[in-house]
Amino acid sequence: MSPHSIERWQRRLTIPAIAVASSLLLAWWAFPVGVQPWRSIGIVSAWTGTGMLTIATVLMVREPHLTGALGGLELCYRWHHRAGVLAYLALLVHPLALAIDGWKESPRVAWQSLAPWLQAWPVWLGWCALALLMIGLTATFASQLPYRRWRGLHALLGVGVLLAFSHVGALLGEPAPSLGILILGMFALAWRIMGSDLGLAAAPYRVTAVTNPAAGTIEAAVSPCAAALAVAPGQFVLAAFGHGKHFRGCGEYHPFTVSRIEAEHRLRLTIKALGRCSQNLQALEPGVLVHLQGPFGSFLADTADGPELWIAGGIGITPFMASLRAQPRMQPTTLIYLYRSAGDAAFLDELAMLAEIDSNFDLIAQATGNHPPNVEPLMAKVTRLTERRVYLCGPPAMVDTLVPRLVELGVSPGSIHYERFDFR
Repeated sequence: MSPHSIERWQRRLTIPAIAVASSLLLAWWAFPVGVQPWRSIGIVSAWTGTGMLTIATVLMVREPHLTGALGGLELCYRWHHRAGVLAYLALLVHPLALAIDGWKESPRVAWQSLAPWLQAWPVWLGWCALALLMIGLTATFASQLPYRRWRGLHALLGVGVLLAFSHVGALLGEPAPSLGILILGMFALAWRIMGSDLGLAAAPYRVTAVTNPAAGTIEAAVSPCAAALAVAPGQFVLAAFGHGKHFRGCGEYHPFTVSRIEAEHRLRLTIKALGRCSQNLQALEPGVLVHLQGPFGSFLADTADGPELWIAGGIGITPFMASLRAQPRMQPTTLIYLYRSAGDAAFLDELAMLAEIDSNFDLIAQATGNHPPNVEPLMAKVTRLTERRVYLCGPPAMVDTLVPRLVELGVSPGSIHYERFDFR
């Protein structure tokens, strides 16, 4: 296994290792001595769920340095969801195990463990937290919901987390070693709400120009109003656009990849009309204030000296444009650019010009229509395919199709890197 592959696996395993270690540590600390087995299971599952819930909360903070250390925002989102599901399942076992333990004494005692109205207010907090976690998690599986409705339901998770931590804090009664993890979870929740959702940690920029590189696509030039973000080619930002004279922004933070990094920290963001907010942004005008969070991602940060193959699908051309515009290619690079029609092919003329003047850059452009691309003839044009590091950026369906096909053609799985557009 190459050093790069080892490093990649280390990044992928960092989050699950931390999650498992913290949950086991809490379970070990809370493990009861001299109690019945089912009661032990109830107590241990409660603390295991609390540990997982804290990890899920920390992973949604969206702080660039933290997400970078943990493998990137996409990986943090993925494990945020997984840790949330595991936390809910563990917390669901908690009252059920206590009820089974009470059944040995009498069915009445078992029922009292499941009936919050028969117990004190901290137990009410726990049941309300469990209900909100269930509703919020259900929404995370409903990816077809309109964004605002999905976001509103998902916000119930934050309320559920707050109630869950309050439930645990009330039952502790006095400071304990486990109190630190509750404080960490509460701090992470507050940071996400204040810093990310309300934008207090965002950098203000101003839109200075708007162009249309393709149908249903704009490229917005933005300049910093204060301290600027340190963005590298291949990275993306979360942007929330305000209002203008004839434009009303949706005010929501959405991910957009940087397509050019200019002097004095000016940036260009390419935005395709894929949803309600991005459709609205097609009418963006100069002068609008935009708040940026980030940067995130390391898509093209680990390029080496050997030959490379880039594959872009539709708006997935954006990170490659930022790299090509930054400097000439230092190593042989072939770009396969897939798009539906010439009208949808953003930057196609500029790419053709770059291919003419850069001896290390070759362009293979292909209109696919509404059908899946036939990549075999295109791959046949790529020399030394098995020696290349491959970078894919495009719709999830394209990535899911091409990754196994590249492996079949002899490309090492450790040499394939991709960025998807399937998180909100």
